[in-house]
Amino acid sequence: MSAPNKPAPDQTTLVGTLLGPHGVAGAIKLQVIGSPQQLSKLKRLYIGELGWTRVLKFELHGAGPAITLGGISDRTAAAELRGRPVYAHDDELPALPEGEYYYHQLRGLEVKDAAGTVLGEVTDVLDAGHQDLLVVKSQRGGGLIPLQAPYVKINPGVGILLTEDAPLGLLGEEASDEVGGPEAGEPLDGADE
Repeated sequence: MSAPNKPAPDQTTLVGTLLGPHGVAGAIKLQVIGSPQQLSKLKRLYIGELGWTRVLKFELHGAGPAITLGGISDRTAAAELRGRPVYAHDDELPALPEGEYYYHQLRGLEVKDAAGTVLGEVTDVLDAGHQDLLVVKSQRGGGLIPLQAPYVKINPGVGILLTEDAPLGLLGEEASDEVGGPEAGEPLDGADE
């Protein structure tokens, strides 16, 4: 199991990270992105060099979930998987309550301002700890938009709407001209020291 992690296949979503052994029979503690119950019915997961691996058992414990995977039958084998990302196939993920979304459901959505003008497209979502960030590509380059911000409204059929309360300049709009920042190519104060 010392081979490097293979990249996850298309149409998968990162659902967690393996933390290390749980007990001596090969179970592995799992740090889950989102609610652990969402993963309890999955029959298989994608784990780096193992590829698609059967989930034999999913248990919730006080410290979080633990899973038993096909082919991992002792503590040593489980320990070798510590730190590995865990993916699920998008089509196998359970439906979420209204108003909640998996990252893959947000990728490809257009980002529009309050007037309906397309500003860019979501290319990825970053789990940045306390705040998920939408990675948006636009004609001006792009930027990061906090997903949970009060000025972000999500409608999977329409896109992502930035309300009138959204700060100017999130995606390179003309806000920098209004504020009077340095011209392109000019050094910032102290930058040439």
